[in-house]
Parts: sequence; C-alpha cells; structure tokens
Amino acid sequence: MFDIIIKGGTMPDGTTADIGIAGDRITAIGTLDAQAGEVIDATGDLVAPPFVDPHFHMDATLSYGIPRINASGTLLEGIGLWGELKDVMTQQDVFDRALEYCDWAASLGLLAIRSHVDTCDDRLLGVEALLEVRKAVSGYIDLQLVAFPQDGLFRDPTAHANTIRALDMGVDVVGGIPHFERTMADGARSVTVLCELAAERGLMVDLHCDETDDPHSRHIETLAFETRRLGLQGRVAGSHLTSMHSMDNYYVSKLLPLIAEAEVAAIPNPLINIMLQGRHDTFPKRRGLTRVKEMQAHGITVGWGQDCVMDPWYSMGTGDMLDVAFMGLHVAQMSSPEEMRRCFDMVTEVNARIMGLRDYGLRVGAQASLVVLDAGNPIEALRLRPDRLCVVSKGKVISRQSRNDARLSLPGRPASVRRRHAAHTGATDGTSGQC
Repeated sequence: MFDIIIKGGTMPDGTTADIGIAGDRITAIGTLDAQAGEVIDATGDLVAPPFVDPHFHMDATLSYGIPRINASGTLLEGIGLWGELKDVMTQQDVFDRALEYCDWAASLGLLAIRSHVDTCDDRLLGVEALLEVRKAVSGYIDLQLVAFPQDGLFRDPTAHANTIRALDMGVDVVGGIPHFERTMADGARSVTVLCELAAERGLMVDLHCDETDDPHSRHIETLAFETRRLGLQGRVAGSHLTSMHSMDNYYVSKLLPLIAEAEVAAIPNPLINIMLQGRHDTFPKRRGLTRVKEMQAHGITVGWGQDCVMDPWYSMGTGDMLDVAFMGLHVAQMSSPEEMRRCFDMVTEVNARIMGLRDYGLRVGAQASLVVLDAGNPIEALRLRPDRLCVVSKGKVISRQSRNDARLSLPGRPASVRRRHAAHTGATDGTSGQC
C-alpha cells in the first residue's frame, strides 16, 4: 500500500517508471500494480527531482524599489542601496518577503535553497527573521543559511563578531566576500580566517569570490589553498568567480587544476552575473560569466545559482531555476544535447551535491520530493520552462496546476497548436499526464 503513486512518468535519464511513495520516502520504482491513497497520472510528462538553488539572498528578495531603485545597475550601487534598505527594514518585513518568495519557489518545484544572510547589521534582524522562516517552511523547503558579512569581514568593524554570533544562533554555512575588503591582502586574510572558522566548527564554506571584472582579483586561488590546507575538500564553494572571465589564459591554465585538486565547487549566477558585470565597458563588452565548460572539463563541480529576485541588484526574476539554467545555457554556449542535459542536472542533482543534501533524488529510500513537468524530457523543459503540474514535497502534494492546453483558432487553419509543441515526445493529442 502506497500513499501516492506517480504513474508512468519519464525520468531525466529517459526511463519510464512508476514511483511509489509511503510516508515521506520513495519506497518503490518500477511497474507498480498496487493500491495507493492517490494515483497521479504522469504519462508523457517529465518527473524530476526537485529544483535546488545553492545561491540566493532571501533577506533582500522582493524589496525592489525600497527605498529607491539601482539607477546605475552596478554591483557597487546595489551594495550601497542594500545599506539604505537595512536602515528602514524590520524583522517582520524580512520574514514576510522571504515567506512569500518561498511560496513562489514551492509552486515551481524549488524545494531546497541556500540563502546568504547579511551579518553586518548589529541587530542581526535578518538572521533572526530567516531562522524563523527556516522553521516555518521546514515541512516543504530545505532552507540552508549562510552567515554573510556583506560589507567585508574586516572592512566592517563588527562583521567578524557578528558572523560568529550568527553561527552561534544556528546559521549553517560560513560565508564571506574577500574582493570587497579594503585591500587584496585583507581579502586573502579573510579567506584564511573564514575557512579556519568553518574547520573549527565542522561547517561548509560558501564565499562570494572575485565577483568583479578585475582579472587581478584571485581570491579563488587562496580559497583552493586553504581548502586543502584545512582538509575541507568537498565542503567549499566559490560563488560567482566572474573575474575569471577576464583573466589571461595562461594563469587560468594553472588555476583550474588547483580548484579541481581542492574539490572546490563553483556557483555562477548567470542572470545576475551578466546583468551586473561589464558595466564599465564600452565595446567589446564583457558579460561576466565564469568559465563554466572549462571548469567542468577539469572535473570541477559547477552548479547554477539564482542569486536575486526583485531586489537592489536585480529588478526581475521569478524563482524558476529553469530560467536560470536557460540563461546559463546561452551565455556559456552549452548548445549540444549533452551540454543542455547537463544544464538541467546543474539545477537539480549537481546543486544538491553542492548543498550536501543526502536524501535527495529519484531513488528508493530517498526523500519523497519531486516535480511533474509538462515536458517530455530535460531539454524540452529548458526550452519551454513549462508548467509544474504537480509538486510533491516530503511525501505530500503541495502544489497542483491544470494542464494548459490552449489552442490557436485562426481562419482556415486547424486548431491544433498546443503550448508544449511536443509531437516529438509522443504526446500529440493533449490527453497524456493528467495531474
């Protein structure tokens, strides 16, 4: 007896199977002829593990326009604007905005998020608010928090002490921003101090690293060194790494093997990286995305991050990780079928590994969290960013959406155009996969 059976769905590897769920676990995968409290027909639809976002700023989300907009569109004005927002926001405001965003995320099948939270506010009201949000959404979203000294661990006079306070309050991951310190030397010193702090506490590390157009910003080199020195392999991520797009190729040929040896993961954020970077350029104009395919060729784990939705740095966004992968696919020029499928993996399986999610995936014994998409395969999902017909989180259906079967009616033309345009998947008549 199962609580739920997902019937006849196509998994990302192309296999078709039923998925049986009992309690909060996947207990069977195969051809299931058994009773269930609910049967969800996913015939012709893609059934995937939930989307995962390893880089976000939930304390700032949905604050666009408060107290003003970012007129220049630059990273530095965004940081200044965030300082103005901190002066007027309240703990309840942060909680309400973050909870609303989590509702968006859940409806889109985004069920695990790593959010940085600023620790350069002596009140730590953002930390307190997101700890409450983590508790409120724990039944359906796994929220991982990063103690993030936005204004610099040493540049801000109380950031170091406040970062330790945040970790003592229950924040999960050690964060930092070495390229925003007053000097390169201070930036390198902050990497050492933060990695030592994580090693002492047995925590993961995720640093905003070299988010700049300056090719001389090379804190990722220090991060790789400290990771190996302190035995943190597999627990460290460098986010953004945009300076690498401006570095000379000879230096990068030395750097990539060092990152791979240290098992440091990379989290580029394509929507925001290409919006913020290159703002001082005329033409040729750099777009800021790090060297994704080159890192993958060296065996480096690379996942796509969302970063921002409607905040001081980015005026758009929906919380849809397929939008992120779609943009990353284009900017990284990952156009072959293998590369496109890899982009889908980068917002699911790969990001789950970066976050250390042990119970993740479509396998027997894993947590029963998955999403049914109105698409036939991962590449089609990237192309269309389709409706999420069902979202199951921890054994419960938390979101449903009726299939959008809108048809076109033109004089002298058959009304046969479906939104999915999915004839090549075998779903041609609009009858497959009712949820």
